Amino acid sequence: MSLIDLLKAPAIARFTRDALLRMEPETAHRATINALRMGLAPKGNADPASLAVKFVGLDLPNPVGMAPGFDKNAEVPRALGRVGFGFVEVGTLTPHPQSGNPSPRVFRIPEAMGIVNRLGFNNEGHEAAFERLKNRDAGVVLGVNIGANKDSADFVADYVTGVKAFSPIADYLTANISSPNTPGLRNLQADEALARLLGALTETRAAQPRQTPILLKIAPDLDEPQMDSIARIVAASGIDGLIVSNTTLARDAVAGLPNASETGGLSGKPLFALATQRLAQLRLRLGPDFPIVGVGGIHSAQSAIAKFEAGATVVQLYSALVYGGLELVEEIKSGLAGAVATRGLSSVSALTGLAVTDWAEGRGVV
Repeated sequence: MSLIDLLKAPAIARFTRDALLRMEPETAHRATINALRMGLAPKGNADPASLAVKFVGLDLPNPVGMAPGFDKNAEVPRALGRVGFGFVEVGTLTPHPQSGNPSPRVFRIPEAMGIVNRLGFNNEGHEAAFERLKNRDAGVVLGVNIGANKDSADFVADYVTGVKAFSPIADYLTANISSPNTPGLRNLQADEALARLLGALTETRAAQPRQTPILLKIAPDLDEPQMDSIARIVAASGIDGLIVSNTTLARDAVAGLPNASETGGLSGKPLFALATQRLAQLRLRLGPDFPIVGVGGIHSAQSAIAKFEAGATVVQLYSALVYGGLELVEEIKSGLAGAVATRGLSSVSALTGLAVTDWAEGRGVV
């Protein structure tokens, strides 16, 4: 039995996960990245044809993606593809390296399978990531999540720099304007600022040799008028898709639990209901065909199915892997394939929007 086969054994997987949970969060994260770099991760199963999807013009073997924040510096996208993800989004990457906020800055809420972070776009910058990615093979569909440096005098200019830097090598780009940990960044979601940003991004893309799809990642902490405005501007902008959503500043779902009062964005299972409702509300505003990534709180096969029913074209996860391990990816894909077969559907895409009204009105269930 190979070492990788051994690591796939349920008892060993549980032991590894429990050991990581006893580590300080960022230390555990670094250990996981190092293990992936060394090939010490289970290989995903072959995907059934029913899970294949087309997303922003890209052919994906399955619709389950690794969300940004895990592979911030583009160290292991190929390894994550081997684990079984249908696509991998690296970053958030800023033009210049930055260390982020002081530690400690990541806090687990195990009772609720939640995490609070105030990392602050810690990353090695565009140049380091580009060097790692410039000779990559086509083994995994790659998204590059771009952001702005905290001390930048012009956030929009930083996003423009990101489009220029990664258009030649990324399969798609994501403008992340919704992290709560860079002061003032979420202001880019407001009407005039958002229109200026998206106009600058599409204009910059038009001047590049390669027309890479552009997505926008928004916050879940939006009211109805804000969603109306974002949907209107996005639909008119010429960008290719929306990601709903980033972390939340709300704490209702974890009130009173240890670490819940820490400053930062809340992710994981406690985010699921809010992020999924916002997903459905944006789906209704943008129509049935606009590409939307559903992310935020996926923690099981049933919660992934619910994201599709609420309007997701594809989904992403990250925080649940802290508690469920990388084997959760295969569990989710198996559950999606089972739902497609049980309902007599031809493809996972047929699940999209089946319960969008219920989720938009807060009646969705998992």
